[in-house]
Amino acid sequence: MLDRYLVAPKTLNRLRTGPAGAFMDSFADTLEQEGYSAASAVRYIRAGDHLGRFMLMNGGTLAEVGPPTLELFRRHLPTCSCPEAKGGKANHHVYFGAKRFREYLIGIGVCESDNPSNAETSEPAIVSGFRRRMQKHRGAKASTLRLYCRDASAMLEALGNDVSEWDPKRVRTFLLDSARNCGISTAEKRVTSTRAFLRYLGVQGLCRAGLDQAVPALAHWRLATLPRCLTADDVDRLIAACNGDSLRRIRDRAIILLLVRLRVRAGDLASLRMKDIEWETGTLRVSGKGRYEVRLPLPQDAGEALLHYLESRPRVTGHDRVFIRNIAPFKPFASGDGISSVVKRALNRAKVSSPAKGAHLLRHTAATEMLRHGLPLEQIGVLLRHRGIDTTAYYAKVDVALLKRIALPWPEVMK
Repeated sequence: MLDRYLVAPKTLNRLRTGPAGAFMDSFADTLEQEGYSAASAVRYIRAGDHLGRFMLMNGGTLAEVGPPTLELFRRHLPTCSCPEAKGGKANHHVYFGAKRFREYLIGIGVCESDNPSNAETSEPAIVSGFRRRMQKHRGAKASTLRLYCRDASAMLEALGNDVSEWDPKRVRTFLLDSARNCGISTAEKRVTSTRAFLRYLGVQGLCRAGLDQAVPALAHWRLATLPRCLTADDVDRLIAACNGDSLRRIRDRAIILLLVRLRVRAGDLASLRMKDIEWETGTLRVSGKGRYEVRLPLPQDAGEALLHYLESRPRVTGHDRVFIRNIAPFKPFASGDGISSVVKRALNRAKVSSPAKGAHLLRHTAATEMLRHGLPLEQIGVLLRHRGIDTTAYYAKVDVALLKRIALPWPEVMK
């Protein structure tokens, strides 16, 4: 209710009788449930009222609010002349409050959503079929699907919709031209997504067979560099940097310990659900790439840190994800990038200088430590859930003592 945040009868009446008045009280309830502070809630409530008056002034309704409308609203703010609009003009909180109000309207069915779930309806049918196949048969996650389908749509736009006319020369030209306008990492991902799309077209009989073989390979020696990892002292400092009683420190400690002890990926923790924690058996059920599901033993210190976090974290409804943002709105991490950000901040707090800043750094660290303690590569591959020994072999280069035993001397030395 608005009365939780505002007391002036004149202000309450203005908000409840305005163009957005029918939604103001329930919007205030939603902001409270999502953990917003009173000051932020008041700003967002006023922004929602302002957006309603802006739509009325321009002959529109709240049901018509979309990204283009919000952009017009943002440009309108510096010169605003809406009657009775309160709460600032050029203040960026007004724009973000309007965006949050639209999200609320989408949630109650007043506005149409423009979420990626609707992307399939606006993309070519052939790309939609590719999306469904990758999701069903390969277990591709949303982030992978966005990347692959974006590249497939770009390929259709560049080479034409008649895929039966595509030939090796046109495919190579497309990739080489696009590689000139992007970085090496983007080019490598585009090569991978293009191969996957061409294989799909070939299996469906839509293009000539084997066209995926025309995709050029970028020069990249996967085993040419050493794994990026931390020392044991650095890991201890990283964990110690998460000590504290604040909700953020409690959450960060649980995340860091799970990454260090279980060698999981950032995406594994971002998608971890309450039902995946099996307290009776002391295990954690993890679903990784390609829906590959395993149960991992939960070490004592990591389990205690996880339990402490679950007892302390805000109560949220609508989902059962374990790890959530520690600022309003309290909701799950959108992807593993949020988990990697936790690691990056912890590294900065610990003043640890590292060759990388993401969560995968801790996975590399665990693998190299296991190798240094004599664990065979095959067992390390099982623990890391690698599909082939070639992937695990990347870590063999850190075992300098073993490499010295098999390295041949230079001919000049033998003389």
